[in-house]
Amino acid sequence: MRTIFYLIRKEFIQIFRNKFIGRAIFGVPIIQMLILVPAVTFEIKEIRLCVIDRDMTSLSRSLVSKLEGSTFFMLAHSTFSDEEANSLLLKGKCDLVLQIPDGFAKESRKGNPARIMASVDAINASSAQLSWAYLSGVIRDFNSEIIIKNISTASPAAIPRISITNRYWYNEMLNYKFYMLPGILGILITAIGFLLAGLNLVREKEVGTIEQINVTPVRKHQFIIAKMVPFLIIGLADMVLGLALGKLAFGIPFEGSLLLLLLCAAVFLISVLGFALFISTFSSTQQQFMFIAFFCMIIFILMSGIFTPLESMPEWAQKADLINPVAYIMRINRMVMLKGSTISDIQTDIYSLLLIGAFFTLFAIRRYRKTA
Repeated sequence: MRTIFYLIRKEFIQIFRNKFIGRAIFGVPIIQMLILVPAVTFEIKEIRLCVIDRDMTSLSRSLVSKLEGSTFFMLAHSTFSDEEANSLLLKGKCDLVLQIPDGFAKESRKGNPARIMASVDAINASSAQLSWAYLSGVIRDFNSEIIIKNISTASPAAIPRISITNRYWYNEMLNYKFYMLPGILGILITAIGFLLAGLNLVREKEVGTIEQINVTPVRKHQFIIAKMVPFLIIGLADMVLGLALGKLAFGIPFEGSLLLLLLCAAVFLISVLGFALFISTFSSTQQQFMFIAFFCMIIFILMSGIFTPLESMPEWAQKADLINPVAYIMRINRMVMLKGSTISDIQTDIYSLLLIGAFFTLFAIRRYRKTA
């Protein structure tokens, strides 16, 4: 134990001797949180709308006014030419073209279905689906108003309707920052643990200082543990810094236990550090390690569920995520921070992280070669 303690002290001295790394450890989290949390969002607030109103009646103008009054749409263009509207859509100057044909109001007064046509720019499929959903919602409300106005034999109160009351749990105001910050925190400690720990070992190989350790009686497991502990502590410190910054800058709620979240983060960091050190044992240069690490990190992050729900992924991807530690920490962060989940709610994720961490750490110890 005494040997491990001295090795850990040596690692801390070596880490903070490099002034750039010392600043980056605490500077990068601040910049990353302030930039990524408000920037990474799937919300659409201003959909540029082009209207072709060939009906030119009070009803058609009322529909256009309702769209303009929505917080989601902005009337960017109005024209009578299909060619001009299609050109605007092609050039990216509008996101949606709404065509109101002649006879729209006439058909509506007769009680017949009044048809309109919407052309949506679907280069970005997610944006197109949201735009269509917003348009459908506005038209549905507008249609309900027309039905109520056309009924003369009954008052609106007498019309049989189903009343629906919505309640959004865990994020009542649907603030996207509340959803993204736990995910960004997961990426933050992944980058700190994965990249710095691996580069630290590989750099010692390049400069030759690791040879001095290899000729000592230090055992392999002592060496690997000493490499992991400093970055485990640094990762937890960055986690606390990110949480404090999220609370102060964005008002992120925290419903669960801080100790539970830090415990889960520690287990996650063990698995990430074990994997990073495993890769560094067969990497001869920092460039080799960075290439492999970048490849693995991109896969881990994109398949973690931060952008796409795991349930929406193909079955093979969901099975592959069973060995993805980032997927577990994403789920744990959101459940503990937003739902206030306890250890019984996330015990399966914790056990999975423990298995992954033990697996990669043992592989790193076994793969490391003490050669003088």
